[in-house]
Amino acid sequence: MELRSRALYCSFCAVAVLLCSSLVFAGDIVHQDDVAPKRPGCDNNFVLVKVPIWVDGEEITEFVGVGARFGLTLESKEKRANQIRVSLADPPDCCSVPKNKLTGEAILVHRGKCSFITKANVAEAAGASALLIINNQTELFKMVCEANETDVIVGIPVVMLPKDAGKSLKLSMSNSSNVSIQMYSPHRPLVDVAEVFLWLMAVGTILCASYWSAWSAREASIEQDKLLKDGSDEYLSKETQHSSGVVDINILSAICFIMIASCFLLMLYKFMSHLFIEILVVLFCIGGVEGLQTCLVALLSCFRWFEPAAECHIKVPFLGAVSYLTLAVSPLCISFAVLWAVYRGVSFAWIGQDILGIALIITVLQIIRVPNLKVGTVLLGCAFMYDIFWVFVSKWFFHKSVMIVVARGDGSGEDGIPMLLKIPRMFDPWGGYSIIGFGDIILPGLLVAFSLRYDWLCKKSLKAGYFLWAMLAYGLGLLVTYVALNLMDGHGQPALLYIVPFTLGTLITLGKTRGDLKHLWIRGEPSGRFCPHVRLHSDEKQPSKM
Repeated sequence: MELRSRALYCSFCAVAVLLCSSLVFAGDIVHQDDVAPKRPGCDNNFVLVKVPIWVDGEEITEFVGVGARFGLTLESKEKRANQIRVSLADPPDCCSVPKNKLTGEAILVHRGKCSFITKANVAEAAGASALLIINNQTELFKMVCEANETDVIVGIPVVMLPKDAGKSLKLSMSNSSNVSIQMYSPHRPLVDVAEVFLWLMAVGTILCASYWSAWSAREASIEQDKLLKDGSDEYLSKETQHSSGVVDINILSAICFIMIASCFLLMLYKFMSHLFIEILVVLFCIGGVEGLQTCLVALLSCFRWFEPAAECHIKVPFLGAVSYLTLAVSPLCISFAVLWAVYRGVSFAWIGQDILGIALIITVLQIIRVPNLKVGTVLLGCAFMYDIFWVFVSKWFFHKSVMIVVARGDGSGEDGIPMLLKIPRMFDPWGGYSIIGFGDIILPGLLVAFSLRYDWLCKKSLKAGYFLWAMLAYGLGLLVTYVALNLMDGHGQPALLYIVPFTLGTLITLGKTRGDLKHLWIRGEPSGRFCPHVRLHSDEKQPSKM
């Protein structure tokens, strides 16, 4: 059993460097541009714009563009948006008067050679009813007014399309003379149901993992109480900890974890590709299979019909003693992970990803433990700085947010790394997913699980203990993260920026107020106890000095 837990721990370390992905954007695909401030005539909000393409009266596709800081604002309802015929500009840059006659058409132009305002003024003067600017890159750019353009009066809507959308639209126009578009910008709901469910998933995962961790610690302590009559305390405590398959992290490993995570994140940013994503998928499947198998075995063992299979073991090469129940559920877990990997591109694949992810998170929180508040403070403090640096500060060095680029999977041809819980935004007209990184659940979850083990060790009630308040603090911190995400118009937010102060601050403040901070900080246990996993029921013999 010790060998198996160490193997799981090593596989966790291989995957753990990916787990600190922050809670990221709600669909923003536009470069930020804060150089030019708002001013009269150039004070529109940047909005994403839906551009359906109609060929010979039939809608064939739809592109997404971004509205300019200037020009007319667009309708928010599709039924109110008129169809407009599209024409190519001649010259293509629209920096001079077009040679072709325009009578209310939307004119398609290329970016470059003159300012956006110049293009808009020329197009409007030539009789165009709208201006579509094709970007010279695959991404979008926020169109602002130049610093020397003081009087800005543009009476037509101006929208930028990505490079590939422009190519596709020009191809349609070459094959048919009757190509038209619609342009409208639907509003996002203030709160999407997906965010509510994702919040419940994160909080529920920590809740389940914490009770499982505390229950396992209590069972281990009960067993050791029986063995204390025949052996020394120190020897038996060490043997019990090893046999229980639990690994307590220390300060050095907590710091090393963050450093390795930073190196791996930077490597992903530099070498992100389709092949790299495939490797991450394989690692995720390995961890997911182990997690799903562990959770299923533990769940089925609670039923008396499966007890014989759970208690009977057989020796397996390289794995040691494995129960018959584990052997029975392993093919099911492997098949589930393989099916998800093969069909992860389908619309409902997020369900399989979340099942594997939650099982992995619960298993990690069951095996990896924080022994005291000091280690928890170092771990979360480093993770706090890690999240802020790679989401915000990294822009100064790499010109992009490294964390968001990696989580989004730029350059990989896929939707991002699989080490995320995700739910599709159900009532958002722009679609997409609300996501949260494993690290935003695992790292604070280690501290929350520690608080419940401490409460059970000290025989504290739910109200007088620390778990209830730690759980509420985590839920509130995650809620504040979603509020900030919506206030920031969908721009990526490091969840640990809000979660760490809430959870860690609550435990430290409450411990100091109650006079337990010294025990929480150094020992993680009340006075007179050797280990938080040992002698849980010896209070009758050795009363706690709290």
